[in-house]
Parts: sequence; structure tokens; C-alpha cells
Amino acid sequence: MPAQPGHRSFEELVAEGASAPTEGWDFSWFEGRATEQRPSWGYATAMAGRLGSAAAALDVQTGGGEVLDFALGRAAAPPALVVATEGWAPNVAKATALLHPRGVAVVASPEDAPLPFADAAFDLVVSRHPVRPQWAEIARVLEPGGTYFAQHVGPSSVFELVEFFLGPQSEQTRRARHPDRERADAEAAGLEIVDLRSERLRMEFHDIGAVVHFLRKVVWMVPGFTVEAYEPRLRALHERIEAEGPFVAHSSRHLVDARKPRH
Repeated sequence: MPAQPGHRSFEELVAEGASAPTEGWDFSWFEGRATEQRPSWGYATAMAGRLGSAAAALDVQTGGGEVLDFALGRAAAPPALVVATEGWAPNVAKATALLHPRGVAVVASPEDAPLPFADAAFDLVVSRHPVRPQWAEIARVLEPGGTYFAQHVGPSSVFELVEFFLGPQSEQTRRARHPDRERADAEAAGLEIVDLRSERLRMEFHDIGAVVHFLRKVVWMVPGFTVEAYEPRLRALHERIEAEGPFVAHSSRHLVDARKPRH
């Protein structure tokens, strides 16, 4: 059946989502196609406040550097030293181009490798949505009295979408990234939790192109995702959105404020 005037077909929408670039953490492509409620604590603005009183800061897994760039632009006075790490080559290049004018050195470092810095090198470590926080390494590179201030992805984040493609997940998988576990891991590494807050936030996907782009960009949601491998499920979801309206899911976020004791 031919597409109606002004109505894009499944194939057209999927092609748009499959061709959009995925570098960095700029989500402006989704405007008008998907929405996500933001946490009440306003992480990037709060990060700016922390940077304004730091002397040496490290941003772990900076992505394309967008969040750090935003925060530095709003900090009262940027730290004398700011360094960022990133493990994915396209993002390393993007972050370097964005952050170099601010005097930030971007270091290519795999996400699961030890942080390439000396002990007690920073008084502030920040991170937005690290794949997996390396608590022992974070504690090692913080100076006594230093702070780790981060926003993490929480448990069962966007699992309505994950389980649509992968089926029901185990309770162990659903509880991964739970803030209680992260508190225990942080304390085991010698950090003190000053504040830990969690929120679940509404997301809406308005067309199948947005779903395709999201799964290509956030690669750990449906590991190994390709349009070809999941074409039947994509088509089923497209038909569901056409019939019922936006697909609703919920992201999970928590704010972590931890301190390395002075003694």
C-alpha cells in the first residue's frame, strides 16, 4: 500500500534513523521525534558549580565533550587543570575539537583500562553516564578530600524498549547498576557517599526512525543491534506506534556525590 502524502513509510523512517551520525552525546537529532524527561537535579549546571571551585578536574568518559563544554562555559572560574578521557575514537576526535579551545586535554583511554593518571592527581572527578564506574581507580586518582560527582544510568533503564527486542530479562540483569550496589562498591573502594538520589523519567518514541537511531547510538541497550537482524520487531513496533501513538519507556538515573576521606 503506497504511503499517504506527508506520511513517511517504514522504510523511509528506518533509513533516516540508520543514516544519522552517532558520534558524541548530542541528542538534538531526536527533536520532534522522541522526548526524555530530565532529572530534577540538573546535572550539567550542578557540574558547573563544582568546576567553579576545583583546582584540577577530570571528566571520565566524556563522550563528545558536550556536557563538559556546557559546564565549563557556565563555571564561575574554570579549574587551572582540566582533563577528559574517552575510549571511542570518533568521540575522541569530536571531544578534542570541542574542548581544545577551552584548554582541556582529551586523553584516549579505553573505558575498562586503569585511568592514566598519578595517584591523588585531581580534587574533582566528574562523569555523566559512564559505562561502568571504576570505583578503585576513581578513589586512587582523587586527592584526600576530593569529590566524585556524577550522573549514572540506573537499573532497568529503558527496559520497556530493551525487552520489546530481547524479551524478558533476568532479575540480575534488571538490578544491574542499582544505586544500593553502587553505594556498596564505592564504599568498598574507600569513598564516602555524601548524596545519592534516584529518579525514573518518562521517554516517548514518536516514530521507528527514532528507535533505530537510539539503539545505534546507545549500543549497550540491544547488543549487536542492526536493522537487518531486528527487522521483524522493528516493523511490529512501527505498526504499534502507527496504531497507538508514541512508545513509552522510562529511563533510570541517579546522582552520585562521593568524597575521598582526608585520612
